[in-house]
Amino acid sequence: MVEVDDVRRLALSLPRTTEHLIRDRVKFRVKQLVYVAFSRDETLMGFGFPNEQRAALVESEPDKFQLPSVGDMRYHWVVARLAALDEQEMTELVTDAWRMVVPKSVAREHLGS
Repeated sequence: MVEVDDVRRLALSLPRTTEHLIRDRVKFRVKQLVYVAFSRDETLMGFGFPNEQRAALVESEPDKFQLPSVGDMRYHWVVARLAALDEQEMTELVTDAWRMVVPKSVAREHLGS
């Protein structure tokens, strides 16, 4: 089971990431672009994800993933239940979300080709 501190450790290791507490919700962003955010009770993690792939992701594992709220449907965003994620899957999801908001050169420099 993944916890907020696990995500925090990873996110803060990614270049240009800053942590913010906004309306009692922990969020990680690069400049003004949020790529990971938690529900107030820290049981759900929203993360950047390509819109064209999110329906397939949610349908493939509906006990783990859900669509964002109606207000967030316009963003590249999906929500995961933290208790359903393992460390490896969380690392992949958070890193991919981060890659969506940083310049490609920064991602390449940090992750390699």
